[in-house]
Amino acid sequence: MLQNEITKENINTMVVKFYSVVLKDESVGPFFIEKLGDNLGTFLWQEHIKLLTNFWASIALGDTEYRGNPFGPHTRLQGLKRETFDQWLILFFSVVDDIYTPEVSAQFKERATIIAGNFMRNLNL
Repeated sequence: MLQNEITKENINTMVVKFYSVVLKDESVGPFFIEKLGDNLGTFLWQEHIKLLTNFWASIALGDTEYRGNPFGPHTRLQGLKRETFDQWLILFFSVVDDIYTPEVSAQFKERATIIAGNFMRNLNL
């Protein structure tokens, strides 16, 4: 059943599902595997999942637990291309469509598109 309300719990479900999909993707997955490994059960991944759950909760719910700089880590990644961000968006859109109603999914898609655009612009991609 698609979620028609955003909660921190279903944001966490979305984040876990998203990274499960990312790890299988040939163009986006290697960036995460290089930094965090290929097992979502590790401490590094669990910390990343918590961080990104809090990040999306701050955007969608006004939650105040997020403490981080979402852009910073991307400046240290070698080989990022516009196509990498395009594929990231395709994967993200697919996951939010699987979890949320179209109205709620659209909110996440809009925000993700803005974020990806800002990152690409700031990285000169």
